[in-house]
Amino acid sequence: MVMAVVVNDRYMIGLNRSSDPAMPDILFIKTSSLGDVIHHMPALTEARAALPEARFTWLVEEAFAPLVRLHPAVDAVLPVASRRWRKSWYGPSIWPEMGDSLRAIRAREYDAVVDTQGLLRTGILTRIARGTRHGYDRNSIKEPLASSFYDVRHTVSRALHAVERNRTLSALALGYESKGATDFGLGRARIRNEDGRYAVLLHATAQARKEWPVQNWIALGREIQSQGIGIVLPWGSEAERLRSERIAAALPGARVPARAPLDQVAQLIGGAHYVVGVDTGLLHLAAALDVPLVAIFAGSKPELTAPVGNGPLTVLGADGAAPGVHEVIEALQRIGSTP
Repeated sequence: MVMAVVVNDRYMIGLNRSSDPAMPDILFIKTSSLGDVIHHMPALTEARAALPEARFTWLVEEAFAPLVRLHPAVDAVLPVASRRWRKSWYGPSIWPEMGDSLRAIRAREYDAVVDTQGLLRTGILTRIARGTRHGYDRNSIKEPLASSFYDVRHTVSRALHAVERNRTLSALALGYESKGATDFGLGRARIRNEDGRYAVLLHATAQARKEWPVQNWIALGREIQSQGIGIVLPWGSEAERLRSERIAAALPGARVPARAPLDQVAQLIGGAHYVVGVDTGLLHLAAALDVPLVAIFAGSKPELTAPVGNGPLTVLGADGAAPGVHEVIEALQRIGSTP
């Protein structure tokens, strides 16, 4: 049972365990993108520790569902395909599929529905769900109109790192204190399926301003190979595949793997000797897995979206000021991974 209590003329949710022995039923909404989904995982870990008897469901884009299912605190996953629907809005199968998804969202009544995404599209999904709806207030959110879809609105500083925003909102919504170390719930030893002396180079990003030049990747790759470490170049789109192949063509023996579901990509990254990457979703996955990591920032602000993890990690560069190849090599030396 969930009961609303008034604190400083505002409402928050507390779980009344003594009067209702039933398992609290919670729906989290964080649909995309990959980095955002990973940034929400510590909130799930913390929520499970605070509410061990609760049932947690996660509403997420279908492409990210395999990764979400790896988190031990997730009891159920509700996949949606809004990205795919937008590309073929008038397709004959789209409307029935959308109907099925909306019925699945409304199939249960939740004790609390928590939208940690804070966008108009996720606000609409939150309104469709049944239960007390929680989200950011209009001053804490990128798209203020989304706050109109929530029953309970919480103030969370926009200056906080994304991980802390997710943790804070979840704790306020479910009535516990957010504290302690960040834990993504993804054990590297449990997930990886191979160990090897290979480096994963994450060159791919959806935003050109975040890219690092191809010639830099080639120069870095040659230095890495000189130390007897292989190169793996994952990709997610056709343009990214071509870029991977262009880099690999200059690095004999470099591997461009086939596109795979995210749970398999997590296994590949989890087994890496180390990872070097730009500000992209897979970079945050590497950090979540505690893989030794060097992050390259060129067109975004590391103070808001830098990778967070408990493994060896170095962040280089800033918005508009990308690091050079030698800086990256030196950073790999500092985290104890040669070159």
